[in-house]
Amino acid sequence: MIAAAPPAVPEAPGALQDPGSFRDPSGFIFRRDDTIYRQVNRSFAREWDDLVGSGLLHSLQAKGILIRHETAPLGAALRPDLAHAMIRPEKLDFVSYPYEWSFGQLRDAALVTLEAQTVAAAAGFTLRDATAYNVQFQRGRPVLIDTLSFERAEPGAAWLAYRQFCEHFLAPLALMARRDVRCGLMLREFVDGIPLDLAATLLPGRTKLNPGLLSHIHLHARAQTRYADRAEAGAAAVSRRTMTPLRQRALIDSLRRTVEGLRWESSGTEWADYADNTSYGEAAALRKDDLARQFLRDAGGERVWDLGANTGRFSRIAADIGRRVVAWDIDPAATERHYRRIRADGTTTILPLVLDLANPSPGLGWANAERGSLEDRADADVVLALALVHHLAISRNVPLERLADFFAALAPGLIVEFVPKDDPMVRRLLATREDVFPEYTIEAFRAALGRRFEIVAEAPIEGSSRSLLRLQRRS
Repeated sequence: MIAAAPPAVPEAPGALQDPGSFRDPSGFIFRRDDTIYRQVNRSFAREWDDLVGSGLLHSLQAKGILIRHETAPLGAALRPDLAHAMIRPEKLDFVSYPYEWSFGQLRDAALVTLEAQTVAAAAGFTLRDATAYNVQFQRGRPVLIDTLSFERAEPGAAWLAYRQFCEHFLAPLALMARRDVRCGLMLREFVDGIPLDLAATLLPGRTKLNPGLLSHIHLHARAQTRYADRAEAGAAAVSRRTMTPLRQRALIDSLRRTVEGLRWESSGTEWADYADNTSYGEAAALRKDDLARQFLRDAGGERVWDLGANTGRFSRIAADIGRRVVAWDIDPAATERHYRRIRADGTTTILPLVLDLANPSPGLGWANAERGSLEDRADADVVLALALVHHLAISRNVPLERLADFFAALAPGLIVEFVPKDDPMVRRLLATREDVFPEYTIEAFRAALGRRFEIVAEAPIEGSSRSLLRLQRRS
């Protein structure tokens, strides 16, 4: 059941409740100026005091499972009439959503959720929510952000969040691994998780031979259907016998082994090897690296959005000079390779994500505001758009003027590459379609950008016919 939002009250100057934090009557997130707060409501007072006194939160934070926080004064409450306690959670680098994650990111988020339940259970608590939206990527690693998701476990009770975990994590992972990796985009439609009956229908029949998928998806879906008209539908319907601690541990262990057993190899998609198939030689590639590095230094700022990042060559250049990078790419294989690389080398300042720029993440959920659109979350100082414009302008028929408007909505700074028609990559795009792009020229590109930006610098990429431009948005 969806909890009603607290009645509207006048908010303090500079304070605003997070539009995605209203369903839980236990508390909510809000922002005052540039500081994030979580208010703990009186309805959760006993549970909160028990949680704080147990030391569980500190243990989870020490293990890197839960976002860190500091105690804040009660006087900072947005709703003093409801407030029991106040905390200041660590500010997230960037808020992303499960439908923007690669396979490996969703898998790691699932595993950290199960680890949280394991640690909580050992302390006599339970994770009462297992939604994927309770996980974010901070410094390159998944971390739980809902501090109020834990409560004292009732002896013998089934894991209340079992169904939610299966719908938010196991079902999409199974579909991505065993059907098609693009099934992860279903999470954009099913923001409350992929229904298990649908997942069971879409999965190949041979997945019933996998004990974990059979139990947690196929039989789970059948049990939901059987008990759909009863009050005990849900987790209790799936496991009606008393859940001893041993059975609880066995359930979590089975889920963990099932998740760990799902694999997807990042190959077979259109752009997975694109970075290795350029239209120019190594000298031109190094020159482009140097120009990008210099333009990034000159542009300043702290936050870079790398659009069309592929496997992250230029994201790493930005990170190497001290920038924090969100690296967007349409290709799930390229993003997966990028994520695996930063995981392997310990990079903490790059977040690879999957996104079709011609159909970016919209506002979703209640009032289309519960999950922010791409533009709502835009926080970059500089947008890096290399080897991208020709794909959007020619493959997706986006006029240059609209591209300029899009870039201007995302950041004040822009570093962009123009790839002319005589470039082999553009000829490749035009090989299978009529050339209806007479205005696709460097002169028209400069004019389109000039409506919204001032061109600060422009340089040819020696050894190719391409150019790199650095621009600043007009005030």
